[in-house]
Amino acid sequence: MRYSTFLALALTATVSAQASDWPQWRGPYFNGSTDEEGLPSKWSKTENIAWSVDLPGAAAATPIVWENRVFLSGVDVAKDTLQAMCFDRTDGELLWNHDLAKGIRQDTRSNYASPSPVTDGKLAIFFYGNGDLVCFDFDGGRRWARNIQRDYGPLAFFWAFGGSPLLVDGKLYLQVLQRDVPVEGRGLKDRENESYLLALDPNTGKTLWRKIRSSQAVAEARESHTTPIPMLHEGQTQLLIAGGDALSGHDPASGRELWRWAAWNPRRAPNWPLIASPVAGSGVALVCVPKREPIYSIKAGGSGVLDDRAVAWASREAEAVTSEVPTPAYYDGDFFVLSDSRKCLSRVEPRTGKVKWTVGTPGRSKYEASPLAADGKIYLINSGGQVAVISAADGGVHHLIPMDEPAGGEVVRASMIAAHGQLFIRTTRKLYCVGKGQ
Repeated sequence: MRYSTFLALALTATVSAQASDWPQWRGPYFNGSTDEEGLPSKWSKTENIAWSVDLPGAAAATPIVWENRVFLSGVDVAKDTLQAMCFDRTDGELLWNHDLAKGIRQDTRSNYASPSPVTDGKLAIFFYGNGDLVCFDFDGGRRWARNIQRDYGPLAFFWAFGGSPLLVDGKLYLQVLQRDVPVEGRGLKDRENESYLLALDPNTGKTLWRKIRSSQAVAEARESHTTPIPMLHEGQTQLLIAGGDALSGHDPASGRELWRWAAWNPRRAPNWPLIASPVAGSGVALVCVPKREPIYSIKAGGSGVLDDRAVAWASREAEAVTSEVPTPAYYDGDFFVLSDSRKCLSRVEPRTGKVKWTVGTPGRSKYEASPLAADGKIYLINSGGQVAVISAADGGVHHLIPMDEPAGGEVVRASMIAAHGQLFIRTTRKLYCVGKGQ
């Protein structure tokens, strides 16, 4: 955890997050882990539950926690509205709830409340797949709002855009990697749709800069639902951007591209969109290629267009280390890669790619939510709402806990999080807080 602790100290938001908070989609260390101890390992829908609340619709956004505030993006199916919610962490009381926009989806597989909110301890910022970007103070007062579709053109995605914003070092980042031509009538019709990295002032919502990100990908391979991830190397922070058949590192102050590796799709297959975000650890960055293709580990410190010498390792077919949807976690010096397509979880050594263990995921449902790594355990939740508690040391399955029975075509996609000694589990129609906490 020394790398994670150093990263958290070096990458600070406007107000420094405590390790016990979970201020962003992938947590305080941007890698799906926390160094909390004493987290629950056994519970049920009624046992060891601090509180639970009903939700008016299913969504994939992860809860975000700062001290005694829990922020959640969601939908109200009956009213067909997007919601921004805040709960009291101590008892689950709904402190405020705002209906932000009418219309919750563009397709049948997901809705606009897939991106997770972010917070710096003073502000809570919510982003939705319809382009709405809204900032509230902790009392629920609206500070500013804008819509990136109105500002920069309609989003050209086949499925609803699901990448989350990143808030770090006093800047709010959002990436839009999309098709260059319209899809299903979405996108600009009189000129090329641009893919870009956007930086904003979180206090005002004002654009600080917008940098175009080029791509040689075609059709759906231009689409990315990933989130920007910071990587620290030799005292320098970079933003990792994955999508459009490329992994690139960017200067967080200006958005300038520092390096690019783009060798995983030389045939330019058109149906390779990226969903799993990159993750950094031990001097390498992982990128997960779709369609059961390998995971690639790219060495930090490169410059310009990188060739195969930048590849530390790539997973092999026999090892089954691959991921299309879940983003890997970095914890206890290793990567934990959850494969939704091959139904297994692997612990992988960062510098060599050596697989320390691989276990099949329990239960019959698919695992698309990203793993939570904490307290010597890996927490997984599948689309049927079953939580698997797995030993990080050897992959042994401690418990399989049913938390939902989805109906009406809904599935569980939100990742679990940990904060202040508690676990937060979003099922299709409930939010659970597990454990007594701190």
